[in-house]
Amino acid sequence: MADSFGPTRDEDADGDVVGTGPDAGTARKEPIRVLVVDDHALFRRGLEIVLAAEEDIQVVGEAGDGAEAVDKAADLLPDIVLMDVRMPKRGGIEACTSIKEVAPSAKIIMLTISDEEADLYDAIKAGATGYLLKEISTDEVATAIRAVADGQSQISPSMASKLLTEFKSMIQRTDERRLVPAPRLTDRELEVLKLVATGMNNRDIAKELFISENTVKNHVRNILEKLQLHSRMEAVVYAMREKILEIR
Repeated sequence: MADSFGPTRDEDADGDVVGTGPDAGTARKEPIRVLVVDDHALFRRGLEIVLAAEEDIQVVGEAGDGAEAVDKAADLLPDIVLMDVRMPKRGGIEACTSIKEVAPSAKIIMLTISDEEADLYDAIKAGATGYLLKEISTDEVATAIRAVADGQSQISPSMASKLLTEFKSMIQRTDERRLVPAPRLTDRELEVLKLVATGMNNRDIAKELFISENTVKNHVRNILEKLQLHSRMEAVVYAMREKILEIR
């Protein structure tokens, strides 16, 4: 099954998956409860076998389409929903909004072959916290599940690049008036936010700015509070939309 996802890579060393989020690595007392949603039974079974080898991850259910996924999410209340984009009856993106309504605490990771910018953008708007291509390795699937459970966002690097390009284009196309002035960030908070936008984690940002990792966490927390947002990814998108920072 490992080969079906692609070659195994070390996520920390090589940066194969772009992750953004506040604090990560918090110790968990209970396993992460995962609902697997894909219209291919063989693929679902393969994921279950792979994830069963992870002591801190438990597959609690599976579904073959978006409609069934909503029902299962309401019944099982999983921590993570690992879901395909294109499925019969009801697609994964359409199901996202309903899943967030019936299981508000569940975090959704799209796992798909679709590298379409529109699917990525729509998935994020619908509430997905991650967007991964099925070419990733089995190790990266488990790593992404843990990261999202810890409050991070996970996007495959090629898709992260497309996301930034899409938002830059959106900013250039749209000249909307700001009815309320954007919250003012300090120079240091802007520095941190710009580095977050490049996909850097807290450790790398700390090294870049010659400050402690805890100081970086505090800056990120302050940025989210000022912008009244919930994740680093939302902060980057907001900052680009409001022209607080520009991605060149």
